[in-house]
Amino acid sequence: MSFLHVHADDDVLVALQDHCRGEHLLQAGKSIRLLDDIPAKQKVAVRDLQVGDRVKMYGIVVAEARLPIQIGQLLTTSNLVHATDDLLDVATPRPWHPPDISRWQERTFDGFLRTDGRVGTRNYWIVVPLVFCENRNLRVMREAMLEELGYATDTSYRQYTRSLIRLVTEGKSPAEIVETSIDALPVERRSGQVFPNVDGIKFLAHDGGCGGGYDDAINLCGLLAGYINHPNVAGASVLSLGCQKSQIVDLENELHKRNSSFNKPLLIFEQQQLGTEQALMSEAIRHTLAGLLEANQARREPAALSQLAVGMECGGSDGFSGISANPAIGHCSDLLVALGGSVVLSEFPELAGCENNLASRCRKPALAERYLALMRSYEARLQLDGNSFGDNPSPGNIRDGLITDAMKSAGAARKGGTSPVVDVLDYPEAITQAGLNLLCTPGGDVESTTAMAGSGVTAMLFSTGLGTPTGNPVAPVLKVSTNTELAQRMPDIIDCDAGGIITGDETIESVGEQLLEQIIATASGYQLSKAEQLGQDDFIPWKRSLTF
Repeated sequence: MSFLHVHADDDVLVALQDHCRGEHLLQAGKSIRLLDDIPAKQKVAVRDLQVGDRVKMYGIVVAEARLPIQIGQLLTTSNLVHATDDLLDVATPRPWHPPDISRWQERTFDGFLRTDGRVGTRNYWIVVPLVFCENRNLRVMREAMLEELGYATDTSYRQYTRSLIRLVTEGKSPAEIVETSIDALPVERRSGQVFPNVDGIKFLAHDGGCGGGYDDAINLCGLLAGYINHPNVAGASVLSLGCQKSQIVDLENELHKRNSSFNKPLLIFEQQQLGTEQALMSEAIRHTLAGLLEANQARREPAALSQLAVGMECGGSDGFSGISANPAIGHCSDLLVALGGSVVLSEFPELAGCENNLASRCRKPALAERYLALMRSYEARLQLDGNSFGDNPSPGNIRDGLITDAMKSAGAARKGGTSPVVDVLDYPEAITQAGLNLLCTPGGDVESTTAMAGSGVTAMLFSTGLGTPTGNPVAPVLKVSTNTELAQRMPDIIDCDAGGIITGDETIESVGEQLLEQIIATASGYQLSKAEQLGQDDFIPWKRSLTF
């Protein structure tokens, strides 16, 4: 099979390998002559299209013809423009047929049981600034503590730099230095951790907390409260300047909204009250070490798979994302929901065009109405700046076959599987319902993963076709490649290869089941995600307002 017809109603075929102009392919019993070279991941028309004709893929409208297109012609941004289905009235939710979960019903994972009944997959301490003015103090604290506690992840690069400096002092030439590969040097062993039951201490620098609108200041407090209250977090140190818009009382209010019986160690240090940097740092370091000693008392214990909360993300998407990694993640999503777990699907700009499908899956009309209202509100804000959802695909997306936002979205939405939508959350709200949740976030990888962790997901599945190293400070992120070539070229960031679906060696279901097994192993601490191994702690809060 060298072309894939994803849905019977589709007007396009997806090339699974490179094809040359003049070749013939057989589709639905008729021969189609290719009028252009068709690279792998790109789309070819399977019927003649006139200007204004709607074009379907995955069974929904993903584009409109801006020029006449002949059967066998390559589809590009020159002859297609973004278009979506018209919104329909919210209908009665469709019935759901969950997958067979018999082999996992008695399974558990080893997690950290918190006093509120939730279960973490990691045991972290976090240090967060309430305002960007504290980022330098955060950095000083990080440099003072991370390596001493045994949590540094980049010691081999420091060793490499020291070795190159030694060559400089020995009078070696620039050519000799350039030829000295890091592979030729012995690996420096990481020092032992002082607190073996604490998985790490994470420092969450950001550029918010003041200067913007008060809505953003409160949203930042809500996001930070989500991280502090997160089941993967044992306690937190908070650095405050004192005069910023994101105030300590706002953080405490947001924490109470999420957990009225919050009782984790929460250490707050205000620089304008304490005075000098030395006073602030000495106070913060010694109290944080005492907090880590308390966090080190936690132990893993068996927990039901229903305690898992998993976020579904995609980034660096390509023309195979919607037919390999994303539907495999979607099958895993359905397995988790059937087991009683929670799943979060975010990135609202990448759901544009899928509104009818997702609204019809909402359990209650009110949820569908909230979802559609959030989508309309989001696009209205974009239009005020002269933008639209149609501007979403990046040059890399387009180059690899995702020509319009609706085409990208139709593939991205498959990460959410087929289960009913049980809740619709606005940023930075927290998960309260088991099942599939929709969370309003931007389409940017890091803003979205940052928000999903703030909502309470304890692990994430992240599909990529081009390669992106994104990770998160508190929730392990498992990277799923859409194609085997990527998995082989960038093995240091890819956790699972879904490329076998393209070659026919694997099915969507078999890869989805592999992903569930990887989540269980990662959640139990038996393995670290590649992003964790690299120390990839990406954290970017979403700013919705203009800066004053």
